[in-house]
Amino acid sequence: MLEASGIAFRMMLLIPGPVQTSPETRAAMAQDIAPWDHGFRPTYARIRERVRDIAGGIAGEHATLPLQGCGHFMMEAAIRSLVPPDGKLLIPMNGSYASRMERIAREIGRQVVKLDLPDTRGAREADIAPVLAADPTISHVSFVYSETGSGIVNDAAGIGRAVRNAGRRMIMDAVSGFGALPFNLAEHPECDALMFTSGKCLEGMPGIGFAVARIDSIKARAGQAGSWCFDLADVLAHAERAGFGSFRFTPPVQALAAFDVALDLFDKEGGQKARYARYRANADTLYDGFVAMGIKPYVTKAEQGPIIVTVHQPADPRFDFPRYVEALKARGVLISNFWNTEAPTMRIGAIGALTPEDMQRAIAVFREALAEALPAAA
Repeated sequence: MLEASGIAFRMMLLIPGPVQTSPETRAAMAQDIAPWDHGFRPTYARIRERVRDIAGGIAGEHATLPLQGCGHFMMEAAIRSLVPPDGKLLIPMNGSYASRMERIAREIGRQVVKLDLPDTRGAREADIAPVLAADPTISHVSFVYSETGSGIVNDAAGIGRAVRNAGRRMIMDAVSGFGALPFNLAEHPECDALMFTSGKCLEGMPGIGFAVARIDSIKARAGQAGSWCFDLADVLAHAERAGFGSFRFTPPVQALAAFDVALDLFDKEGGQKARYARYRANADTLYDGFVAMGIKPYVTKAEQGPIIVTVHQPADPRFDFPRYVEALKARGVLISNFWNTEAPTMRIGAIGALTPEDMQRAIAVFREALAEALPAAA
């Protein structure tokens, strides 16, 4: 287990990613590496196998398909590569990243059915199943596992069950939850792909995204992406031709070296279950701490996921959110300086190389800065 005293940092980074990283992970960046060198290829191939295993993928049935860049790139690549031009995509709309998913699908010409839901609760099997039953032309369901605008978690297993029972296909944006939230591809044959990035719950550096995808689904749609760069079938074809330690284009190779170390630390901690437990404890500490301060959480405790805690900004007209963010920063705590919920909120990350003890220290900083901002409420 990680200990707060063992983490050296100048600033406590409480955002949904990129996250606070370990000294070992950061140190792995400090080297010059030739990505095409045969000495590095085994590292890259090993990373692809390791993340496939974390996803519950099966060798020969699932492949890890990386792209340089962010989670949005992975989402576009997955939709281009897996949803046919005449397909129809159902998206539960309960957060800002679902809205971004809808925009990506729409701008590349895919037909979208929007299922409007409140941004204060996760989508469930009972939400999805009736829509699929009513519209047999829907070919795919795509959703965000963890919505980092509000902190809710959509019910991946329940949504998958609805998709499987209806005989449709599923794509999952697991960017902010992969490595902490449970999901096993072997148990979900309806899932064509899940996507994630290096700089979230696996506590690596940002710079590379991954899809763990069904090989048969990718090959069945080869040639439809309409983009060489975002074509996952081409990523797979290149790997099968040149080896899974090879790259199509120049990768963020130092970030990959750091990610390999981050995966070692993930295994050492105990894998997904241990990481979930630490993040859950982090989130509970934050949630309860804000309640004790008189600050109202954006979602109920039952809907609160372990990735990010979102709370309402104080209603006091004297409260100045940008100034509050800077006051926190001056005290060594950095949070997101924007919100993307329907009401003005503050987003506080519970992930990264941090512990519940760090969260307690952060709550003390939040309280001190709030007393300064609203002295009458102190």
